[in-house]
Amino acid sequence: MGDLPVGFRFYPTEEELLCYYLPNKQNAANPDIDRVIPLLNIYDYNPWELPQHAGEVCRGDREQWFFFTAMQEREARGGRPNRLTEKGYWKATGSPSDVFTCRNHRIGRKKTMVFYEGRAPHGSKTTWKMNEYKVYDQSSSAANPQLKEELSLCRIYKRSKCTRGFDRRPADEAATQCHSHRHRRADVAFATSDDRQNNPTVGSEVMSWDIANQSEPLWDSEDLMMLLNWFDL
Repeated sequence: MGDLPVGFRFYPTEEELLCYYLPNKQNAANPDIDRVIPLLNIYDYNPWELPQHAGEVCRGDREQWFFFTAMQEREARGGRPNRLTEKGYWKATGSPSDVFTCRNHRIGRKKTMVFYEGRAPHGSKTTWKMNEYKVYDQSSSAANPQLKEELSLCRIYKRSKCTRGFDRRPADEAATQCHSHRHRRADVAFATSDDRQNNPTVGSEVMSWDIANQSEPLWDSEDLMMLLNWFDL
């Protein structure tokens, strides 16, 4: 990312990951996707080694990295996946959850994992986390959709006290202010005090619109090609 403008980041929504990147990789529809999200057996590496293997537009990112990971042979035979690395292991946390579009269509499943250094059951929990995404087969029954298990899309990141790097603050301020900024969008600030007096719902309307559209897909294949050509990737 050394030649990219300051402030540029590859920051896809979950809907974009599951409606564009993962299906196009599964269907081999766009080979340039590998330059953005590479195919890698992430369990061959410790999490702190993964950033150097990220795609061209993510390699300089300091907060998150994306990879496609194929189903392991033992998992294909009905066994449990081996999530051991040289220095530790990935452990699932919480329950898997469905991912929905902005129109409330169920499109995939997300599983969150935490990396532990050492070996179970005496491993030490780290700040490294992973979201593993799998897409639903849209040709299957809508009432009981089947996951496409052969390929996953993994987002690797480090847990922080604040969910956003944009408005990062010193540690003493983050404890008291991070939570409020987590739920407040800049658009709401444009609703002035006079606007709210004249129309008490204006702030909530702006917030509702923003939340409803924050997962709307922003890129299509032409956008991706324009991006790659623009930065000569």
